[in-house]
Amino acid sequence: MLEFRLLGTLEARAGERPVALGHARQQCVLAALLAGTGQPVPADQLLHRVWDDRVPHRGRETLYAYLSRLRRTLEPHSVRLVRRSGGYTLDLGEATVDLHRFRHLIARARQDTDDRSALPLFEEALGLWRGEPLAGLNSPWLNTVREQLRTERWATELDWTDALLRTGRHSECLAGLSVRAGQYPLDERLAGQFMLALYRSGRAADALAHYRRVRGQLAEELGTDPAAPLQQLHQQILTGDAALPLAEPGPAARTGAPALVPRQLPGRPRWFTGRERQLAELDKALGSRGEPGGTVMISAIGGSGGIGKTWLALHWAHHNIGRFPDGQLYVDLRGFDPSDRPVALTTAVRGFLDALGVDSGSVPVDVQAQLGLYRSLLEGRHMLIVLDNAADAEQAAALLPGSATCTVLVTSRRRLAGLASAHGARMVTLDVLADAEARELIRRHLGEDRVAAEPEAVAALLEHCAGLPLAISVVVARAAAHPDFPLAVLAEELREESARLDALDAGDLTASVRAAFTVSYRALTAGAAKVFRLVGLAPGPEIGLAAVGSLLACPATAVHAALRELENAHLVRQSVPGRYRLHDLVRLYAVEQARTELADGGAEALSRVVDFWLHTAYAAAQRLDPHRDGIGLTAARPGVTPLALADQDAALAWFTVEHPTLLSTIDLAVRTRHDAHAWQLAWSLETFFDYRGHWHDWIAGQHIALDAAQRLGNVSWEAAAHRSLGNVYTQTGRLDEGHTHFRHALDLYDALGDRDSQAHTRRGLGWVCNQQGRQQDALDHATQALTLYRQTGHQAGQAKALNNVGWLNIALGNHRAALEYCTQAVALNQAIGDRHGEAGAWDSLGYAHHHLTEYTAALDCYRRALELDRSFGDRYGETEILHHLGDAHLALADLQAAQLAWRHALEIAGEIGHPATAELRGKLSGLLQTPPADDLGGETTNC
Repeated sequence: MLEFRLLGTLEARAGERPVALGHARQQCVLAALLAGTGQPVPADQLLHRVWDDRVPHRGRETLYAYLSRLRRTLEPHSVRLVRRSGGYTLDLGEATVDLHRFRHLIARARQDTDDRSALPLFEEALGLWRGEPLAGLNSPWLNTVREQLRTERWATELDWTDALLRTGRHSECLAGLSVRAGQYPLDERLAGQFMLALYRSGRAADALAHYRRVRGQLAEELGTDPAAPLQQLHQQILTGDAALPLAEPGPAARTGAPALVPRQLPGRPRWFTGRERQLAELDKALGSRGEPGGTVMISAIGGSGGIGKTWLALHWAHHNIGRFPDGQLYVDLRGFDPSDRPVALTTAVRGFLDALGVDSGSVPVDVQAQLGLYRSLLEGRHMLIVLDNAADAEQAAALLPGSATCTVLVTSRRRLAGLASAHGARMVTLDVLADAEARELIRRHLGEDRVAAEPEAVAALLEHCAGLPLAISVVVARAAAHPDFPLAVLAEELREESARLDALDAGDLTASVRAAFTVSYRALTAGAAKVFRLVGLAPGPEIGLAAVGSLLACPATAVHAALRELENAHLVRQSVPGRYRLHDLVRLYAVEQARTELADGGAEALSRVVDFWLHTAYAAAQRLDPHRDGIGLTAARPGVTPLALADQDAALAWFTVEHPTLLSTIDLAVRTRHDAHAWQLAWSLETFFDYRGHWHDWIAGQHIALDAAQRLGNVSWEAAAHRSLGNVYTQTGRLDEGHTHFRHALDLYDALGDRDSQAHTRRGLGWVCNQQGRQQDALDHATQALTLYRQTGHQAGQAKALNNVGWLNIALGNHRAALEYCTQAVALNQAIGDRHGEAGAWDSLGYAHHHLTEYTAALDCYRRALELDRSFGDRYGETEILHHLGDAHLALADLQAAQLAWRHALEIAGEIGHPATAELRGKLSGLLQTPPADDLGGETTNC
């Protein structure tokens, strides 16, 4: 059974596994069904709840599509979305929806006349909340529901606090009341609770001072006096009414000091959002705090600062404050303070002893004795210690308590692995905010109306902040300073990368993204700082260890230590073993430092890394197609060590991983006027693009190559780019463009007298003419190509041309002649070891047998072709062969096998954009409508 969660982001979970619920609008439909009372919801109400008065054209059909998708998602988990006479409803128990469980628990708690048994019910209900209800979903109806839920939670928190006060647990709620009273100064019930807790804690003067503040604000803002209940409480405190007894003095500590309950936590972060996985990890850690050395550590990744470590620690601490009845200690260790040194151990421990009520005359002089006293005072007490912004593991470890009844939170920009290995710390890591979390954070700051008014500007701001909480906070601070300015103005300021870090500065060191990064950068060793600068310059979203070695002109093993230091400082992230990634804003900072501190701005290092990718890509391309005519590369620069790829599988895997980086490297080569590198990289990627169906990348790369060749004045390279564009345009069905580029290539090759390339281009022209239905013209081109190949002795070309001539003879009805040509093509490909060419020849041979009604022989040929094709990963070729295989199965009346082959072909065709996609769909549709096999004279087939 699924568990639905509305008290936070909308979620469905099957046990611990999340269930995907589709896009935001579809989630709104589900929320509209879940948030109700369980009664059926008519379609008109659903339309209103999701779109209000902005129902789109064909909105009812859109709603039905969303309902259908939700039904398919939920039914495998035994949740039925059904339509009844009154509308749509979900068949599920109330216990499976956190909102309904929340309401059921608080109803039970309010009915319970015993506060001691009611309190756990209140706490269980409040524990269901994970953040803003239905966060990230937006419609007027949902916004009303969200506001109602906020009101319900607020009322519950007040009821819970009343129960705590009635049971004498005022010390547990005092810190939380202090924070809430500051946030909601006009709430008189809350003010009364805070005053009562202060008075019972022996702080009558503070209680009276708070009353005066509330009375003054009510008069100033509302023009009223406090209501009678609050005035009565004030009078009772003034007279020391016996109905409001003062707190009993606590037992003395073993030092003779009073056993104070310190409440040192800073206020709860007002704008905190998301981080549900990390909060759950901390909850899990708290559950095992009775184990020796139960220490929790919060660490950040994805950026050196501004990731939200302190906010997470404080939010979790305040949410769990009732579980630490003996108090909370907090210290900012200033390990990465841009304007001061880290806090000395003597200063930190003395602050804790003061908070624990130790008289200054009783504090030992020796720091180790002070630590001993500190640990003695904590022995057996259920306390929370927050060590914020630790410089390193050593600074934090010195302040760990000895008692396993205490829980410690440590935040730091470093990984602090020493705490995990020596003290059993739990590593809780932070990354940037998810898109929905970042959007919710900016909405909370700026308000629903302002965000809704400029959706494009908000999207741009979120993109430029890249999920970094500090960056979002700076942006909203600047926006709040000018509430009448359009957000588009700020978005435009952030658009330019060169000025983005300037724009992400709100005017002081604690609100500047650049300042946050600078502190981490200055803490690096010289070697790590150099690696950081250069890795920031490298193109692509991430970089492998071997590429880093060439970037720095040293063996890859020599940069391991520096990369570990950067990872421990959270300036790089190791996304998978041996591959490193920088957050977008961290990369901008690294580029700034490189431009400033490197004499050539990193130009030589970039030339080396481009050489690394070019030479490795060229070697990989030769592994994929060893029979393709090569190009000459100049030797790589000194310090560059290209990868040696063992075989075709290794080459294909390398291309797959480095694909985005190689595209970025082509762009870099163009920007830095390395036109030869740009052309050679585009050439090296062509076979990979062909095998994997990356048509758009292929087209874009070859247009870059064509422009580069023309700038270089290299006619041969210009012709090669035209021929490659002819290939890819023909592959994608853009036949007229393909024919035009092939003709341009042929004219240039004719002028150069390059007969091998003329033959290659003739084969291409034969292919495009065949696709255009001009089979005789196609055969003429293929025959001329075969003649040219024979003249130059180009065996791989001869094999391909033999196959082309055979295929075109099939198209013209000369099936026996086709068998002869295709058989020769198979034999020649086998002789030279060209498996790719052999696969194509087997496919053609099968096609010839098929047209001669020799279906069993055709099946055998297709299967040989398929086995070969799958061995080198040509997905375009696999689609073609499976298509033909299905045709042969159909001819033999094996409908089930035909359906299987075509379905597999359609799956691949859809993924790579194969032109035969529509044809395959049509064949499958027709097959499903075919009469039973008995009517065909064959066996019954379940299709």
